Amino acid sequence: MRWLAYVWALPATALGLLFVPLALVTGGGVQLIAGVVEVHGGAVRWLLRHLTLVKGGASALTLGHVVLGTDVAALNASRRHERMHVRQYGRWGPLFIPAYLLVTLWLLLRRRDTYLDNPFERAAYRETS
Repeated sequence: MRWLAYVWALPATALGLLFVPLALVTGGGVQLIAGVVEVHGGAVRWLLRHLTLVKGGASALTLGHVVLGTDVAALNASRRHERMHVRQYGRWGPLFIPAYLLVTLWLLLRRRDTYLDNPFERAAYRETS
C-alpha cells in the first residue's frame, strides 16, 4: 500500500522534483533518505528564504515526497517535522496544497498566525515534541 501514497502524492512530488536540476546547477545537492528526495542549497536556499509564506523564510519545505532545505543541517534538524508533511501528502494527495492554502487564507482572515495556528503545521510540530 505504500506505493499508493507515492502515486497519490505524485503531482506534488513532480513539482518538487523540478527543483533538483535547479539545485544541482547552482551548487546545491540532492540525497535520497528513506524514500524521500531531499534537495538543498544553491538557488533552493534563496527561494526558501525569500519566496515562502513564512515570515523570515523557511529552512525546509515539503512537496510530496521531496523536501527542499536551505542546507544539509536544516534538513537534518527538520527531518521528523518534514516527514509528517510527507505522510500528510500521502493522505491528502493532490488536495494537500489547496487545503493548506485554504487553511492559510482562513487563518489570515481570522487574524491568526498562518503558520503556527495551521493544523497541518501543528501536527508536524507534535511529531517533534
